[in-house]
Amino acid sequence: ERQEAQDILLRPILDILIDRAGPKGGERVLDVGCGSGATTIAFARKVAPSGHVFGIDVSGPMLARARQNAPAGLPIDFALADATIHPFVPASFDLLVSRFGVMLFAEPAVSFANRRKGLRPSGRLAFACWREPRHNPIFMAPLQAVYEHVPKLPPQAPEDPGLFSLASETRVRGILGEAGFIGTEMEPCDLALDIAIGRGFEAALQSGLEIGPSARALEGHPPEVRAAAKESIREALSPFVRGDSVPLPISIWIVTASAA
Repeated sequence: ERQEAQDILLRPILDILIDRAGPKGGERVLDVGCGSGATTIAFARKVAPSGHVFGIDVSGPMLARARQNAPAGLPIDFALADATIHPFVPASFDLLVSRFGVMLFAEPAVSFANRRKGLRPSGRLAFACWREPRHNPIFMAPLQAVYEHVPKLPPQAPEDPGLFSLASETRVRGILGEAGFIGTEMEPCDLALDIAIGRGFEAALQSGLEIGPSARALEGHPPEVRAAAKESIREALSPFVRGDSVPLPISIWIVTASAA
């Protein structure tokens, strides 16, 4: 439902990921957790016409939107698949990429090892994942406002699948090393994303209610609670307003590595 707005919101991160991944014309790319296809389409434009991008995700509705959005003639295929067990053709990809699609695996080392099998010996890995919650007011400012009205979400262990499961540099290096990757580099990137996407404060408020952990915390609560939470989010976001934009700080890792 929020695909169009999310693609606009997250475009700066996609631009950084493409820059660090360095896709080249003619390369074959595997896009893990491709969602509604924005990353797949962007990488396909970089490797076309002789390259190819294979996008996989576990969400049928998002893949349906991805197929709908993909321009005719771009070298793209999509598949409903679990990257932990999907039988990738060995040594068939030059580049494995993901924008926030690798944090939800129960056994991440097993999953990365399976994906690595699909990479050529010269293959590369590049993905974006979130750093610690304290570095990401884009999630935590609305969530703390919501907590004034609803119980806190069940606590998650640092290694539980979720938004911040790869926030630890030590853990990421350990996972990739166990999966057989070498030369891991982790670049912290700090920027601000406009949750209003230029559409004004009310649009920002709606985003605060509908995305991230604040949306999960409000699930199942009656309209009057949601209305009260919205007013608290309004107060929390007010200091960030810049005209029709509401830029909130974020911090991510851009992780790169080699297959061998």
